[in-house]
Amino acid sequence: MAVSVFRKPIETPGSHYTGSPALNMDKFFLEAKVLWAQVDANMHLRHSAYADFAAQARLEMLERLGMDIKVMQEVKIGPILFREETVYLREVLLGHSVSVTCLLSKCREDGSRWSFLQEIIRNDGVLAARVQVDGAWIDTLKRKLTAPPEAFRERFLKELPRTGDFVLEPVPDKTAQQG
Repeated sequence: MAVSVFRKPIETPGSHYTGSPALNMDKFFLEAKVLWAQVDANMHLRHSAYADFAAQARLEMLERLGMDIKVMQEVKIGPILFREETVYLREVLLGHSVSVTCLLSKCREDGSRWSFLQEIIRNDGVLAARVQVDGAWIDTLKRKLTAPPEAFRERFLKELPRTGDFVLEPVPDKTAQQG
């Protein structure tokens, strides 16, 4: 009998996560205040800090699913990105706080490849940026792409909040590609 290494979901302050289906899972995964070290010479949030906020929100999301860093090390997988695109819409200034969403927009049926749409929203409710990422899981020993363990794949596909135009893609037939 397989033993699940996945941890109980972490509930964070202000989280509405209850372990219920995706529609009830809070789409906000990070709330943070802009720090002095994150602003540039124009006194607004530097471009790379948007990516840092988005990445941290994705990690917080994985923790809420019970897939924290320790679990990833135990099962020998980790998330990687193929593409990250940020569209900057409004300035974020020193002293602002931001909230970051994380919505699954596309995923293969086996959970091996995925895409997220994230929004960075200022504390005054203004949408400051949209971040889109395409990624996958890597086997950290073999250094090859892989699907996540079944128990995590099920939670990943069933519990994460999704975009309205979410696409579930079939896993490509490798034998057809070789022919």
